[in-house]
Parts: sequence; structure tokens; C-alpha cells
Amino acid sequence: MAEEKTIKSLIEDTLKRIENLEEKEKKKVEKKFRLPFGKKISKGQAGRNYVLVIKINENLNIDFRKIKIDSQTILEDGIPRLASNQYIMYYKKMPVIILPSWSLEPFLPYSNYRESLMKGTNVKGIKVLLAKMIEGTILPKKKMPPIVLWIFGIIIAGAIAYAFISGGI
Repeated sequence: MAEEKTIKSLIEDTLKRIENLEEKEKKKVEKKFRLPFGKKISKGQAGRNYVLVIKINENLNIDFRKIKIDSQTILEDGIPRLASNQYIMYYKKMPVIILPSWSLEPFLPYSNYRESLMKGTNVKGIKVLLAKMIEGTILPKKKMPPIVLWIFGIIIAGAIAYAFISGGI
């Protein structure tokens, strides 16, 4: 008898622990992306032409740096790189440039967008179609119910019969 109670109590304890673990997993919230410490650009720095440069190295690691734009160029590793307004993107109202270390020209979102349209890999049209399908606006055309067809048939037959009776035909 004493062994059965201990087994039952062990089972109850394990069930309680499993429930506690499930509750803890539900409480976990995904962490949002945060910039590394000291890499955030304030409004004053943005006004003085500072930009956050996300540099992609050849080993595919990235570095975050604050660099000042001087006459539409930035000096990165002793090499001047282009930094005109077409290359600047914004993240939470901060100016950002994505710079591959192997290129003088930063990432240009417009050319990448056009390239994806040409290749057919753009998701713009697919999103619209999926949204409409989810809303249910794209529905198959409904057929007329048989009762409506019978009513139209009776009306037409009545008109023909009236025409014969009144001598119209």
C-alpha cells in the first residue's frame, strides 16, 4: 500500500511539473532585435550627417558602425564609398546603409526590387491574391437555384399561353 501511494504521488508531482513547464513556455516572449550598445544614432547626429553602416564582411559576419557622410561619400577602411540619398534606408527613424565590404557601392533597394520583378521572385502580387483568397472575396460563381428556373419557366409559359388565348399570335 505504501508503495502505491508513493507511485501515485510521484505521478502527480510529475504532472504538476509538466504543467508548470508548459505555463513557462507560454510566458516566454520573443525578444525583439536591438542594435548593439552605442550604435544608435540620435536626431542630432542624424542632422550632422551621421549614418549607421551595417558592413557585411567577406566571411559573412556583420559589423555596425557610426560614420559621418562627407560630400556624399563615407570613408570605410580607408576606402571612399558612395553614400548618396538613394542608398540610405531608415530603421526606426535612423539612417542606415548596408555596405558589402567587397563593393564600392552600397546595397541599393530600388535595383534589387526591379531585379526581383524581372526574375519573377517578387511577392507583391502574391500577397494581394492571398489576402483576397483569405477574405473569401474570390468565390466561385453561384448557380441559380432550381426554384428560380421553375418560376421563370412558368412565367414564360404563361406569357405564351396568354398570347395564344388572346389571339395575339
